[in-house]
Amino acid sequence: MDRTAELVVRPARRTIAYDPATEARSLHVRAARVLEANWTGASTVPSRGLYPHQWSWDSAFIAIGLRHLSPLRAQTELETLLSAQWGDGRIPHIVFNPSVPLDAYFPSPDFWRSSTAGRAAGAPRTVQTSGIVQPPVHALAAWLVHRADPGLSRGRGFLARVYPKLAAWHRYLLHRRDLGGGGLASVVHPWEQGMDNSPCWDAPLARVVPAPARSFRRADLDHGAPEDRPTDLDYGRYVRLAMDYRDGGYADGAGRFAVEDPAFNALLIASEHALARIARELGATGTARHARAERLTTALLDRLWDPERGMFFCRDVRGGGLIPERSVSGLIPLLVPTLPRDTAEALVRTARGPHFSLGDTTRLVPSYDLLGEAFDPHRYWRGPAWFNTAWLLERGLRTHGEHRPADALRRSVLELADSSGFAEYVDPYTGEACGTADFSWTAALALDLLHDEPAWDTYGVTYGVREVKGGDRG
Repeated sequence: MDRTAELVVRPARRTIAYDPATEARSLHVRAARVLEANWTGASTVPSRGLYPHQWSWDSAFIAIGLRHLSPLRAQTELETLLSAQWGDGRIPHIVFNPSVPLDAYFPSPDFWRSSTAGRAAGAPRTVQTSGIVQPPVHALAAWLVHRADPGLSRGRGFLARVYPKLAAWHRYLLHRRDLGGGGLASVVHPWEQGMDNSPCWDAPLARVVPAPARSFRRADLDHGAPEDRPTDLDYGRYVRLAMDYRDGGYADGAGRFAVEDPAFNALLIASEHALARIARELGATGTARHARAERLTTALLDRLWDPERGMFFCRDVRGGGLIPERSVSGLIPLLVPTLPRDTAEALVRTARGPHFSLGDTTRLVPSYDLLGEAFDPHRYWRGPAWFNTAWLLERGLRTHGEHRPADALRRSVLELADSSGFAEYVDPYTGEACGTADFSWTAALALDLLHDEPAWDTYGVTYGVREVKGGDRG
């Protein structure tokens, strides 16, 4: 039997806002086929060739799309990831598939040595993982997956099982990763932020002595052109940071790289609000979590907002001060529901202005400043446009009542996902496909936008700039 047909034609057990087309060539069906082809039986790989394991924030985005096809599979996606959680609460950025050869991906399990080097931090004994993390999209994903089929979710006890794991994950970030002492979580490696090769990391990375090129083999170059990937120098620095973190037993606070990133913390805020809704669903009030999200929002504004330049910037905890590089990360706090009105309006102006040119010369927002010296429309996270950041910005625009630009961005995501063959990322000007094809989160987030929720209410309560008077936060 065609498993794709099972995904597309399902009993109407849940309420959705989109009735999928039945034509074999519809975007819906082709996106479903991508997710089916990348399914391993318990989780979804980002792509079969370049990324053959389970990635943390990929799985969260994938679950958000899968909920429209199979809420059960979406729940399983998150449950599989959470089963590899460490004792200290961290969710590792990679969960390795033991059937994949070691040389298929670097850094491989024998590099991370999670079960031995991570023993003091509570790394699992029965599964191999990396030792670093990725952005905390997971509680938001869990809440959206629950809403896709509340009956199934309640019947399986889905939220009751994932809530304590998600709460432990947030505690880890809020307590172990507040390396700057200002209330925000820090990333200790560029791979943790998810935008691996961003120019935002150039200054902090300059302090890192790279690992010798002969000490590792870059499997990523087997699948992509060298001119589109990080340089060997940058990659050597990534490896050095990971080696030092591993050799220190994955203890936080001693490394040479610590950065407070706006997107990472905005997603933590969004997930705190979602975790509050999960708590309410389970019979608690959720009040403390909403209050924590508000404290994080205040810290985000105090530490990372630059009113003169109209966007958020990364803070170099070790070097001191904001990093003067404009990246898409600085726009993603639009996802935060209680931003002051003037802040949200400034972010929209910046997104549509000359540095990102959204809706003018670019169709999806570029990952880096169009006018920046390091801009490159094809090199990994130094200019190309990504579908997950476009999805986050579309949701953020809608959260703050900016429906016209949100509608235009939604159309662009769907058109470019279709024309690019669900590319990993695209040239922001031309939409030319870059990276690998049949990329899972591209297919998943296109599906989510096909099932459009025009009255976007991620958190189950009415939040938004219209409720924050005059931009004061109290």
